[in-house]
Amino acid sequence: MSNEEFRAALSRLAAGVVLVTAQEPPLDEDGRGEDVGMTATAFMSVSLDPPLVLVSLRNDSRMDDLLAEQPLWAVSVLAESQRHIAGRFAMKGRISDRLLFEDIPYARGEVTGAPLAGGALATLECRTEQRVLAGDHTLVIGRVLSARVPSGEGGPLTYFRGRYRQLG
Repeated sequence: MSNEEFRAALSRLAAGVVLVTAQEPPLDEDGRGEDVGMTATAFMSVSLDPPLVLVSLRNDSRMDDLLAEQPLWAVSVLAESQRHIAGRFAMKGRISDRLLFEDIPYARGEVTGAPLAGGALATLECRTEQRVLAGDHTLVIGRVLSARVPSGEGGPLTYFRGRYRQLG
């Protein structure tokens, strides 16, 4: 089986789209660390008791490196109207994360301090419980410390056959 055959087969599985965020630890006592974000479609619920979720991160990506050091992170479940956010944080060879957050409305998570996208269908704040190496990715299992449903409006943003889609 080729990589292309594998990719084509799995592109037929619709997935929800989330923005995973964390804040780098500050470089000094007076500073605030830089916000980091990435789009993910490999995100799922793992357990209700205790409340656990899982996100898959490409090995040696900026988010993988950060979450190896920073145990606190957050997830914003993106709405269908937030395709631009998903695309922005999925870019390869992108500009600094600081500039990516510049014109996106967000609030800071009370528990993690990580950015939570304004208008998201749901937000979760997490603490890493376990990291599992799996091929060219790391599976990060997080305990959910806070879950909110700030917006009941609109449908979810999904990813299917290599494109962002809406339900219906």
